[in-house]
Amino acid sequence: MEQPSPVASTRDEKPLIDRDSTPGGLRRLLFLAGFLFVLAAALALSRHAYGAPALVAIFGLLAMVGIASVFALALGVIRFGDVDRTSGIGKDFLDDLPTGTLITDRKGRIIYANRAYGEQTGAVSSTEVRTLERLLSREPEASEAIYRLANLARERMSGEEEFRLSRDLRHGVTPSPRWYRATVRALGRTGEPLLAWTIADITNEREQQETFFRDLQHAIDYLDHAPAGFFASDEDGRITYLNATLAAWLGVDLTEFRPQTRSISEFLTEEGRLILLRTQAGSTNSDVVTLDLDLVTAGGQRLPVRLLRNSSRRVDGRSKLTRTLVLNQRPSGEGDPARAAEVRFVRFFNSSPMAIAALDAMGRVLRANAAFTKLFGDAAALGGVMITDCVRDQNRETIRQALLAAVRGQAGIPALDVQLAGEAARAARLYVSANSDIHDGSGEVAILYGVDITEQRALEEQFAQSQKMQAIGNLAGGIAHDFNNVLTIITASVDFLLLNHPTGDPSFQDLILIKQSANRAASLVRQLLAYSRRQTMRPKMLSLTDVIADMHLLLKRISGDLVKLERRHARDLWPVMADIGQFEQVITNLVQNARDAMRESGTVTISTRNVEAAETAGFGYAELIPADYVLVEVADTGSGMPPEVAERIFEPFFTTKEIGKGTGLGLSMAYGIIKQSGGFIFVDSVMGEGTTFRIFLPRHVPTEAPISLEVSAGSSGQSSASAAKDLSGTSSILLVEDEDNVRSGNVRALKMRGYEVHEASSGLEALDVIDEIEAEGGHIDLVVSDVVMPEMDGPTLLREMRKRRPDLKFIFVSGYAEDAFAKNLPDGEKFGFLPKPFSLRELAVAVKTALDE
Repeated sequence: MEQPSPVASTRDEKPLIDRDSTPGGLRRLLFLAGFLFVLAAALALSRHAYGAPALVAIFGLLAMVGIASVFALALGVIRFGDVDRTSGIGKDFLDDLPTGTLITDRKGRIIYANRAYGEQTGAVSSTEVRTLERLLSREPEASEAIYRLANLARERMSGEEEFRLSRDLRHGVTPSPRWYRATVRALGRTGEPLLAWTIADITNEREQQETFFRDLQHAIDYLDHAPAGFFASDEDGRITYLNATLAAWLGVDLTEFRPQTRSISEFLTEEGRLILLRTQAGSTNSDVVTLDLDLVTAGGQRLPVRLLRNSSRRVDGRSKLTRTLVLNQRPSGEGDPARAAEVRFVRFFNSSPMAIAALDAMGRVLRANAAFTKLFGDAAALGGVMITDCVRDQNRETIRQALLAAVRGQAGIPALDVQLAGEAARAARLYVSANSDIHDGSGEVAILYGVDITEQRALEEQFAQSQKMQAIGNLAGGIAHDFNNVLTIITASVDFLLLNHPTGDPSFQDLILIKQSANRAASLVRQLLAYSRRQTMRPKMLSLTDVIADMHLLLKRISGDLVKLERRHARDLWPVMADIGQFEQVITNLVQNARDAMRESGTVTISTRNVEAAETAGFGYAELIPADYVLVEVADTGSGMPPEVAERIFEPFFTTKEIGKGTGLGLSMAYGIIKQSGGFIFVDSVMGEGTTFRIFLPRHVPTEAPISLEVSAGSSGQSSASAAKDLSGTSSILLVEDEDNVRSGNVRALKMRGYEVHEASSGLEALDVIDEIEAEGGHIDLVVSDVVMPEMDGPTLLREMRKRRPDLKFIFVSGYAEDAFAKNLPDGEKFGFLPKPFSLRELAVAVKTALDE
């Protein structure tokens, strides 16, 4: 802004116009008193008749006014010195103000104008002073601005406008464009309102601003076209500025770029993001951090760069600004092998999936890659904690010994398997390599390599558990198979004895007790077969919501009166394929165990819902394969169980109940049924809070033409047994069984029904027998064969006989599930199935049903 001349700023200069019509109160009072005194004297001297009374009255009036003034002055109602002093200060301030000031009334009459106003507007005398409205109304550049100010003044509001004139308002100066700032405000005084106008020449100020912006634009242009990239980002990594060089490297269109719309993490690899986050956490305002990493361009190519970063706080002290210089490290050509080698090493170091860190003799990290940060955390990667503090107590001494060996320069330090510190169970395998023979002043004595083996350990434990369960299942299945043969003999023998001992016989009750015990043993065998996944399943499409709803009364009786049973079902539950009887048995066992876990009152909650494939990882079960499932949860509020019990809860004959209150086969049977149905079952338990069993059954998607399952002869026979009273026949039957006692009992039972029975102890012998019979002109109508036999098993025998007799009817007898051997037969193969152990009547029903089909 142009400064006024020294003459205008002196106290001796008077304003051009000062028409303040409000004289001081003291002057008015003295003037009035003088007038009255002169009037009284004139009357007295003229010897007027009323001269003397008038003189007395005037003096009396003046006395009264004087006394009143004395009291008013004493009470502070009248003040003379202060008012005069304040008024003088204000006048001096306005007179010496370097800004041109004009005061007008509402009608535009000029009340006051200081000397600076005259200098700014070119007025030398009071007659040349004009208001800004009259002075600038004819100036096209300023008329609109003054009009807006005048409108604000009429509404008693304040305003400010800046405008540019093509000439100077002063006279006698070189014509040149000038910038002015004009303001208006209403003065808050009583009486008639006044308006205060100001005008100032701001040409110098504007020139300084233009120079500043021009220099700033040049600086930005220099920065944009510098041979190095540059960007600024906030504390969240959002880019606030990006120069043209870096934008060209990254393939970013600057015309479309908007500050804080993109993050630097978009241009970093995963390991680069980890390195950047680590340095942000450990940097201070004065640090300049150097990073070597790769940026990712818009086209997906890697760009090796070196970042020089510095962070600082804003003026508000809260948000952090980071300025980063980006140096292109891409080799300039084949003649730069050193830089190419450096880039390759940086990429190997940063992108290696193995954690790598350089350690000093105390175990402090001097430098580390992104994988190390991910495995051990930011504190360890920044050297804030020792490497020994990153593992659990039992592994710290092992690491100390490995570091001591590295300090001695020992080669071949054995690998270390350690448990990482923290709440979650994580394991790592560490390799320590000595580096103490290189003396470069860095303090590095060892290079540590680490691999996260948490998933590997979990898979190993899962595999070991699966192998153990499989071994127990094979053992249980083998025992069950042998038990079924024994129970078949016992059941057949009892049936023969019952034929000769009627109800009134003394031995009848003993025989019935033997048969009931055999049936009970057969039930235990079925549970073993369920665990070993070798029982016969009849799956069909089920809606678990309907199945559990139908079981409510049964489950209510099982849970008892003291336990509250709740059901929570999601809508639109997907269908599943399962054996309804077996699934009901699973739910029954789980509810019964939940009831036993609550000594007094409690709640058992059965809930169902759909689980999509994306949700499976959230459960944390390594064995659970990602797929769509229907989830069934049975939760109780009981006492819970410790982890060592939960690990063995599905093992056969393992129980925590008192002797005589459980066989230990209920949960093992549930485990086998769910596994055989293609699902998964898991248990989560917290001591003192309760236990939750989770069953995942695969979602079933119905096809347009579902394949109906072949119904076994045994099951169909059960339904028709009551209708078919005559179980005798004359057909020719070949009975193949490697167990002599079983074979002889079955042969005897069939002969008692009138059948012609031929027997064989193996598959090869069965082929010879059928060849002899057909050679003699005979005919075999039905073959009843065991599945597991030496030399040739049942399925192989069926395939061989189909070659000779495609229409030959066949019944398999086995203690294993039908599915266990049906998968070894051609698709669409029809046969009957009779599970062991069976009674003589069940055998007769199966044979009669197969022959009648």
